[in-house]
Amino acid sequence: MSNRMEALVQELSKNQLDSILITSPANIYYVSNYYTDPHERVVAVYATLHHDPILILPAMEAEDAKAAGWSYAMIDYHDHENPWELFLTFLKENGKIPQSLGVEEDYLSLSRYSSLKEILPSTEIKNAQEVLALLRVIKTTNEYESLKKAAELADFGIQTGIQALKEGITELEVIAEIEYELKKQGVQAMSFSTMVLFGDKAASPHGTPGSRKLVPGDLVLFDLGVIYEGYCSDITRTVAYKSVNEEQQKIYNTVLEGQLKAIEASLLGNAVGNIDKAARDHIESCGYGQYFNHRIGHGLGIETHEYPSLHGNNTLPLQEGMCYTIEPGIYVPKVAGVRIEDMIFMTKDGAEILTKFPKELQIIE
Repeated sequence: MSNRMEALVQELSKNQLDSILITSPANIYYVSNYYTDPHERVVAVYATLHHDPILILPAMEAEDAKAAGWSYAMIDYHDHENPWELFLTFLKENGKIPQSLGVEEDYLSLSRYSSLKEILPSTEIKNAQEVLALLRVIKTTNEYESLKKAAELADFGIQTGIQALKEGITELEVIAEIEYELKKQGVQAMSFSTMVLFGDKAASPHGTPGSRKLVPGDLVLFDLGVIYEGYCSDITRTVAYKSVNEEQQKIYNTVLEGQLKAIEASLLGNAVGNIDKAARDHIESCGYGQYFNHRIGHGLGIETHEYPSLHGNNTLPLQEGMCYTIEPGIYVPKVAGVRIEDMIFMTKDGAEILTKFPKELQIIE
């Protein structure tokens, strides 16, 4: 049994569970090394105290799972078959009906919950999402290396985007340049939809790139990341094109100083909420508090956004092996939007910044 699977099984009894059914692609990948986007089909890992784990998946994916390293039993079903009925048959013939079953609350649909209750009416179903989150939050050395390489590729993406800037180019054209060059570097997928926003469009934290053309005096916000060996990166940089006015420069410097203060607060044992507070207090003191309208960051790993959420009320202490983002922003409608984001990895010696692209305000000629 793999180290991750062993650790998961050990956590079951600690959480008053005798079994768990994992259905999110990220957590399936974490315990099995097999990643798939199942669309509407059922893919799940069932782990229990009573016997070896099993993988439920479409028959057409069985060989892919084996190639990824899955060596335990599989329920590989065809599209005309009911995977829940096959699962129940397996439990009756080879295992034991669970008394308690952990599931991921955010990923189990009402339809699938109903299917589980139908085949396991006497089983107590509990939310076990945090069990998996706590396992994943501390990264191994191998995970660190993958995150570090993903960060290097994100730096390359920012550099490529800046080099593509020229008067009249559109946001989508810059994105095309970035993703084309990253594909040439061997990147199979971005970790989320690449964001390039010009001028006042950057004042929307989750703005949608389009046909807006670049003109002198625009601030340009890049937010991008890649997936490398199953692990995600995430970086944001903001630059000025041709010129910058006094208000834009003030906003930029306020964000940068806030981000540096948040990085300084990244100390082992410090509550993650204090990281948010460090940046927020500074931004508020400069008069822009109402324009910093999201948390300071989020955990990062197999998923771009994962546990923990770095909001101001979170008392979780920072531990060695955590990876997360620090990304304060100021978004003044019809004026400017600035965000600066780095990936942080907590080591025994403190915070290591994985994304290296320069943060001082650049004016691109």
